[in-house]
Amino acid sequence: MKFLFDKDTWQEIYSSIRKNKMRTGITIVGVMWGIFLLVVLLGAARGVENNFNKLFGNFATNSVFVWAQRTSEPFKGFQEGKSLSLKMTDLEHIKNEIKGLEFVVPRHQTQAMAINNFKSGTFGIFGDYPTLDKVQKKDLVYGRFINDNDIKEKKKVCVIEEEIYKQLFDKEEYPIGTYIKINDINYNVVGMYKQGQVGSGGPQGNIHIPFTTFQQVYNRGNTIGWMMITGKPEFDISQIEADVKLLLRNLHKVHPEDERAFGSFNLGERIAQVTGFLTGMQFLTWFVGIATLIAGVFAIGNILLITVKERTKEIGIRRALGAKPWEIKRQIILESVFLTTIAGALGIIFGGLVLMLIDSTIGQGPEAALTNPTVNIPVILIAAGALIVFGTLIGLIPAQTAVSIRPIEALREE
Repeated sequence: MKFLFDKDTWQEIYSSIRKNKMRTGITIVGVMWGIFLLVVLLGAARGVENNFNKLFGNFATNSVFVWAQRTSEPFKGFQEGKSLSLKMTDLEHIKNEIKGLEFVVPRHQTQAMAINNFKSGTFGIFGDYPTLDKVQKKDLVYGRFINDNDIKEKKKVCVIEEEIYKQLFDKEEYPIGTYIKINDINYNVVGMYKQGQVGSGGPQGNIHIPFTTFQQVYNRGNTIGWMMITGKPEFDISQIEADVKLLLRNLHKVHPEDERAFGSFNLGERIAQVTGFLTGMQFLTWFVGIATLIAGVFAIGNILLITVKERTKEIGIRRALGAKPWEIKRQIILESVFLTTIAGALGIIFGGLVLMLIDSTIGQGPEAALTNPTVNIPVILIAAGALIVFGTLIGLIPAQTAVSIRPIEALREE
């Protein structure tokens, strides 16, 4: 390892680079572009993945949403277009007869004006059970979510989203224990959570009240607005969706082939599609990045081959003076590794700067397509290590060419 600290070794490398500044510069740019492209593409792929996790991270992913609509076919004396409603009894049948369920969460929803002193706004009002917090986790800032006692006693309590707090309360005002008025009824604020990206009521935010309170206040009786159904990880959510809709058709005397009677949105299927897309995107990123890296490294090999050809007489003199073949090899391989290392470091630095620029511009705000586009340090180290290995291997070709020249033939070279 002493040769790494030998002044003459590095002076020779510097001299070789200085003689071919343009050629060396173009070669370094080629390799730098490869590692730069790899870093930026991997960072962008991670940004898309982070954005996806931000959108759906608080949901139980193996979920499906089901609601009632109108029939599209006559059946058993009922005309086409019959209006349907989900019932609490449907919920019990689903829990008892469908296999693979983890949670079945009934929900109600409406719009209403909420007032706090002289501030007001129209928001989404949801009637919910405590189980909602298990399938759609709330990032609580203050207080708590709805609990079983609220359901049992039909309490006039509510949990508000952060956006609602900003509209109805003064800055730094503590909301827990205060009252807001919804449809002329006072509700005690027991919790506040940060706004989610998916499943929220839009920019105005949501207010959650106990499901039983919602039924009583809005006179919904035994009906359900819609339900979230979450399957166990080992069960196919698409099959659960089909089984639930078939059961509901039987319970509501709907034609077995009526696809319009009950609507659904399969979140599990959508997430699987996006996950597959992200996996493919990462594979393509690695493929393109590594292919570009290899192309750049081969360019270094070609440049060194030309350099060896130009230095044939010099190599012959060194061999004639007693230089060993492995010393010639070592010099050329070290030059190859040096060039690839410099190019790799520049590519990583510029790639990181571009990712920082992306994050500070298009990576900010609720509508951002990329969230925190970064590359893990181990990935960078693997890429840099691979680059050095490629540089060493490609350096062996011109190095072997150099030592294969017989000293007497090299001295004759003009």
